[in-house]
Amino acid sequence: MTRLDSAIRRLTAQRDLLDWASREIAPAGLVLEVGLGNGRTYDHLRSRLPGRKIYVFERSPAAHPDCMPPEEKLIVGDVFETLPSFTQRIGEGVAALIHIDIGTGDETRNREVARRLSPLLEALLQPGGLLLGDRAFDLPSCTDISSEIGVAQGRYFVYRRDA
Repeated sequence: MTRLDSAIRRLTAQRDLLDWASREIAPAGLVLEVGLGNGRTYDHLRSRLPGRKIYVFERSPAAHPDCMPPEEKLIVGDVFETLPSFTQRIGEGVAALIHIDIGTGDETRNREVARRLSPLLEALLQPGGLLLGDRAFDLPSCTDISSEIGVAQGRYFVYRRDA
């Protein structure tokens, strides 16, 4: 498979999962986008979930100007610092949906980041809440439902917080 084919497959899976999750999540609860990048998935989420509070976490915002969240919903800084302070301020169990795509080309580093982020993300999910991610996470209070919704193994990961 070419790198172009791989990118298309990843972006298609991302879009399809965000569309599915937008229909599936509870009507109450925050939406969290961890990793803004160029803003494509944030833009997609805000079009699919108009009126929802969407908070975005980004170390160094550089998205397309049309894809920048409002200043009060953009949390800038190291996610290992901003997620805990956000949780202290807003509380645990507040997110209906968390989308995270912050991987790099270094798989060892990606696994370490996922290991460290898992408890921070898990604390924010409300019962029944969904986490969609570009990698596997260790979320003991969640069920991996990736295979139930037709995601190719290892392509993207979907977890639902147990009730």
